[in-house]
Amino acid sequence: MEIKILKDEKNLLEVQLDNQTIAELVRVYLNQDSNVKLGVWKREHYSKPVVMRIETEGKTAKKALHDAIAKAQKDLKKYGDEFKKAK
Repeated sequence: MEIKILKDEKNLLEVQLDNQTIAELVRVYLNQDSNVKLGVWKREHYSKPVVMRIETEGKTAKKALHDAIAKAQKDLKKYGDEFKKAK
């Protein structure tokens, strides 16, 4: 997966992603963080990449993105392990 940073400021981050599913997953986890004021993505056209915008208070936008991805990975591993046990 390719990620391109479009704007990088302390409390504002805009990144371009090529996967809408990942963008939605990260958005859900971002919005669970009380330091995130805004965690959204948009796609101008289905043939264009997704642009995600993150605005924060209290911690940097990069840290919020990192935390959201780490939490998603942890949960997905847990769900994967539970699925393996169920077989």
